[in-house]
Amino acid sequence: RHGAVKNEDTFKTSPFHFDLWFYFTLQNWVLDFGRPIAMIILPLEWFPLNKPSAGDYFHMAYNVITPFLLLKLIERSPKTLPRSMVYVSIIMFVMGASIHLVGDSVNHRLIFSGYQHHLSVRENPIIKNLKPETLIDSFELLYYYDEYLGHSMWYIPFFLILFIYFTGCFTPVAEESRMPVAALLLTGPSSLYYWYLVTEGQIFILYIFTFFAMMALVMHQKRKGLVLDSNGLFLFYSFIITLVLIAVWVAWLWNDKILRKKYPGVIYIPEPWAFYTLHMNNLHAAKESL
Repeated sequence: RHGAVKNEDTFKTSPFHFDLWFYFTLQNWVLDFGRPIAMIILPLEWFPLNKPSAGDYFHMAYNVITPFLLLKLIERSPKTLPRSMVYVSIIMFVMGASIHLVGDSVNHRLIFSGYQHHLSVRENPIIKNLKPETLIDSFELLYYYDEYLGHSMWYIPFFLILFIYFTGCFTPVAEESRMPVAALLLTGPSSLYYWYLVTEGQIFILYIFTFFAMMALVMHQKRKGLVLDSNGLFLFYSFIITLVLIAVWVAWLWNDKILRKKYPGVIYIPEPWAFYTLHMNNLHAAKESL
């Protein structure tokens, strides 16, 4: 029965899923974080600007592997979770990640033409002189699909699935509420990736609401005498460390006037790639050396 929670489910236990969490963390780092790096460092002759880059193929693999791992994670939950919501979320996830693939592919290829991520679309030197000016609107539409629509349809289902899984990570046995060594080893890389996801994806509001929902659920279940199992602790602690990393990142770049201009408003969280193109590398020189 989809969406039903059986009474006996509450007393089932689930060991730490080292294999799934390891594969999940590894493919996140390689296929998501590594895709723009692969695009930049591999010879341009291998992947011409009018063809998909190496990073695009990484993104395609990510769009297939990640939904599969999320489904396997849900299957291992000790509780019967709302499958219909999970399936709809997976469909939305694939749609959003695919939209992002197209927009992100073009935006990252523009780097080789001098596009600067720390500037807005209209402020970029290679964009603002386009004729006719309506072409600028087209690039802004591309940016909207990449950074807003694509991210929303990608990350909202992603965090929703993680939260749905988290709701099944409770046990009445206090001895099971501890993390094995394998979980401790994966917490650092997992947290660092979530920091990258939140900052580069500009989804702090979504992340913090998910984290608050987790905290509220933990306190609610504690009143019932239930505690987090090893998988729940791994996910919860990863989110806590992520929040600390975000705070350190914001504090470090608090007085950066250029990034402040691109990210105005109360919530100031610069993107790592905007910081990279502004401070860490001359991409024109990198292009010439390829």
